[in-house]
Amino acid sequence: MKKLAYLTLSLFSIFTFAQEVSKERVHTVLSTLASDEMKGREIGTPENEKAAQYIAKLFKENNLEYCTGKSFLVPFDYNGKKAYNVCGIKKGKTDKYLAFSGHFDHIGTSNKSGDNIYNGADDDASGITTLVGISDYFKDTTPEFSMVFMAFNGEEKGMKGSKAIAEDKNLDKIYNNLTALFNFEMVATESQFGKNALFMTGDEYSDMDELFNQYALNNLKIFPDPYASQNLFYRSDNVSFVKKKIIAHSFSSADMTKINHYHRENDDINVVDFDNLTQIINSFGKTLEKLNPDNFTPKYNDKVKFN
Repeated sequence: MKKLAYLTLSLFSIFTFAQEVSKERVHTVLSTLASDEMKGREIGTPENEKAAQYIAKLFKENNLEYCTGKSFLVPFDYNGKKAYNVCGIKKGKTDKYLAFSGHFDHIGTSNKSGDNIYNGADDDASGITTLVGISDYFKDTTPEFSMVFMAFNGEEKGMKGSKAIAEDKNLDKIYNNLTALFNFEMVATESQFGKNALFMTGDEYSDMDELFNQYALNNLKIFPDPYASQNLFYRSDNVSFVKKKIIAHSFSSADMTKINHYHRENDDINVVDFDNLTQIINSFGKTLEKLNPDNFTPKYNDKVKFN
């Protein structure tokens, strides 16, 4: 009888901690953010705030804690009006944090007849879906690292949101213990390196990709930036944290030799490879389970510029 009870408990534990994120969940989150009803999520619009509220709802469903204050919505000033980043915490076994981020704003609508909505499915509803997926993965378990999930606003207007939240002194307790930030930027399509693969901007500035790849599971692999000459490392939200000397890189699967939807109305869910994106999310989750503050301590080299 004791053996049966033990077996039942073991099976219950397996089912409790099986965190695979379904393709249906990925499709629901991404298609909601990239829907016509969101009208391109341009900062300063009601639809942009609606997107922020939706992400906050997802964070609540995943039992995250507030980063600061009494809400997942973290306000900042945008042209004299209140706009919001969204931030949530998953407490781990240690006080050391990993951060996962992306931007939820896009560029709104055009004056064209017909389809005039810049849905931003790849740019960057896919990135937000990835960080939400990682929070899904760890919903019912306790990771080694604590985790902070940040959905930035205003990236398309000069990285306004990431700059504001990076300077928020109320979050210094997190930032002072932040080991690294993974910023997901356009991960909806299969990369030029194949499935289940991303590239890391600024790979020449730290050993983050090399350390991650040592523990990567399910054939997940991070490749060097094939567009290094474009200085993407300094042109996305990760740079707001680089300036704080925090290890922060952007991760993407965008094959710029093929993409014809960047900042165009056809960046909708039809461009998304949902099988590949789901695989990336689950592979990230499995890999993150292997990381801890002893085996994952990436560092910058002397090539990086902090200003």
